Amino acid sequence: MELAAALRLVYHPTSSPMLKSRVKISQRPLASTLTSFAQRPISSLNHGLLLRMSEDPHRFISCPASLEENVSTINARIGEVKRVTKETNVSVKINLDGSGIAENNTGIPFLDHMLDQLASHGLFDVHVKATGDIHIDDHHTNEDVALAIGTAFLQALGDRKGINRFGDFSAPLDEALIHVVLDLSGRPHLSYDLQIPTQRVGTYDTQLVEHFFQSLVNTSGMTLHIRQLSGRNSHHIIEATFKAFARALRQATEYDPRRRGTIPSSKGVLSRS
Repeated sequence: MELAAALRLVYHPTSSPMLKSRVKISQRPLASTLTSFAQRPISSLNHGLLLRMSEDPHRFISCPASLEENVSTINARIGEVKRVTKETNVSVKINLDGSGIAENNTGIPFLDHMLDQLASHGLFDVHVKATGDIHIDDHHTNEDVALAIGTAFLQALGDRKGINRFGDFSAPLDEALIHVVLDLSGRPHLSYDLQIPTQRVGTYDTQLVEHFFQSLVNTSGMTLHIRQLSGRNSHHIIEATFKAFARALRQATEYDPRRRGTIPSSKGVLSRS
């Protein structure tokens, strides 16, 4: 039995240590008429699988049914952390290669809303459950959630082989525009330049936004720059910040197929200094 498809697998970096090839390809040559058509890329899949289609949509390329459905096996990049203190009890699980699933219950509704943005726009699966002394204020819970998330990202990234490392994204939300640049360098640093006009959004203290990102940076070992280009509404400014952060982090954690599983550093290592 043979499978007919308009897609043609033309590149598969089997030399990458992160990929384990499980492909069996027939040695039977394709018809010469098929090779004369110009090729156009239609999709670039993560982990270095590139597919191309013939310019002629009616031309089909056949391959033997022995081609296994699972082209490659990738180790899951998941970080799972539990942090317990006298003030809080926090559980975090993050899947870098998720689909945007968000299950967040921190006891701080606005923070839950922002963590949903991290999942949705970063396409990470984010599961956060926290209880804390919010009868005093949100400070300890906000901080410990961020510390645990940063540790989970650090754990999920592992040795960081093959990733892009850098992320750069600007996100608008109505009148607000926020620019985020980050580097998964292993060196924690936060440059924060937001002018949030009100002290609270709902019950959430807006001073806690900077503290959240400082705590996340400290445990994840990332360099993070956040700049406000415009904005007057506090909710818009903060939400655009989390959206831009999510997209920049998504860029940085995704694989660069040209790197073929090597560490993105001239030193050959990315670690906490």
